[in-house]
Amino acid sequence: MTATSAAGAARDRLDPHLLRMGIVLIAAPILATIDATAVGIAADAMAAHFRTSLTDVQWVAAGYLLAIAVVMPLSGWLSRRFGAKRTWMAAVAVFTAGSALCGLAWSLPALIAFRLVQAVGGGLMNPVGQAILAQAAGPSRIGRAMSVLTIPVMFAPVLGPIVGGLVVQQLDWRWIFYLNLPVCLLVLPVAARVLARDENDEDGPAPRLDLLGLALLSPGLAAVVYGLTMTGGREGAWTPAVLVGAGLALVGGYVVHALRTRRQPLIDVRLFAKGGFTAACVALFLLGASLYSSMILLPLFFQHDRQADTLSTGLLLTPQALGAAVGSFAAGRLADRHGPRAVVTGGLVLSLAGLLAFTQAPARPDTWLLTLCLVLYGLGIGGVSAPTMAAAYASVDRQQTPGAAGALNVVNRLGGSLGTAILTTVLDSGLRQGDGPAHAYGTAFWWAFGLCLVTLVPVAFFRSARRDGRPGG
Repeated sequence: MTATSAAGAARDRLDPHLLRMGIVLIAAPILATIDATAVGIAADAMAAHFRTSLTDVQWVAAGYLLAIAVVMPLSGWLSRRFGAKRTWMAAVAVFTAGSALCGLAWSLPALIAFRLVQAVGGGLMNPVGQAILAQAAGPSRIGRAMSVLTIPVMFAPVLGPIVGGLVVQQLDWRWIFYLNLPVCLLVLPVAARVLARDENDEDGPAPRLDLLGLALLSPGLAAVVYGLTMTGGREGAWTPAVLVGAGLALVGGYVVHALRTRRQPLIDVRLFAKGGFTAACVALFLLGASLYSSMILLPLFFQHDRQADTLSTGLLLTPQALGAAVGSFAAGRLADRHGPRAVVTGGLVLSLAGLLAFTQAPARPDTWLLTLCLVLYGLGIGGVSAPTMAAAYASVDRQQTPGAAGALNVVNRLGGSLGTAILTTVLDSGLRQGDGPAHAYGTAFWWAFGLCLVTLVPVAFFRSARRDGRPGG
């Protein structure tokens, strides 16, 4: 090995400082993601405690999702205005305060209000953390760096039901929120030492907040997410359609505004002029619609079709989480060496193979076969998330990273909402037909299979590895 190649290998290695940054940046988001799934498990306990209906308690989760949709577009501007490090630490502090207040809530309206506070921090941690890590890693290590931040998505569907079930059975639903406090309080001083000093401290005047853009984009995204969440419910078909239509109109108005304004927009839609970034965004949208929504479907399948309790469901899904961890770390390294297109394609093929057994639910596949397929499915979703994020960040300039992070997370969130709406509507329709849960779930998994298959189309437009061995943007 020549001296030049040895120096390049040293630069491309994930040094201990970068690894410490990654660990710090995922600690709080892991809690936020587990918290979001565990709250659903505690819905019955909350309803009994506050002597109210499950319909009212659902606002504890729905309000959280809506607040996240509102604050995510602000992540880029806040990072530029106050610095990414300060913004991320403030987000963790707000999430911590919201968690403490949720545990102390004396009524359901108070709990819903405090969940909105918690969501402000939870909605900012991931996009700001991704931008920090992407800028620190550079183009040659972006795949491996992003693989660190995909861990919350992989483990939450497993840990959430386990944590929620144990807390409700052994303690009290309030401890779902109290458990966040010691970890977050430990993360803050460590982050103050580990995260790099904000580079924009001595820059010129920070851009002014795009108030018109905020008034168009945030309510538009909230309306779309809420409308999609209501799809398949009892509110009538026109109510979700009106909300989604109004939301899309506001988002469309924002796009026109962002293209015409002379100020720095909340999310720079001109980023989508970059072919690599657009392909990655479309892929992330479809991944949210197919993979993450089916991850919501899997726990329901084991609970309804296989009559597993909450704790057993979490244990049954453990092979998926283990496969996802292995797939994520392997995919990050492979994507840095060979480019994201081949790695993501291989991950999608594994995901399709894992979903196939669940499409045959009416045939009652053996548990061992389902377990093997969960491993394949986990390897697949672990193999697509980090390289797709890496492909998106590698296609933009370094100074565009904070804005790109907001756009990517918004797109992924919308895809997850759309996919969940589609799958729950299909599932609800199947259950109402009276053919039994196995047939209903089999049909829903076929839809997830189809959405996953369509994701191969934008992935084909990813660039392959450059001649220097680094992934193309």
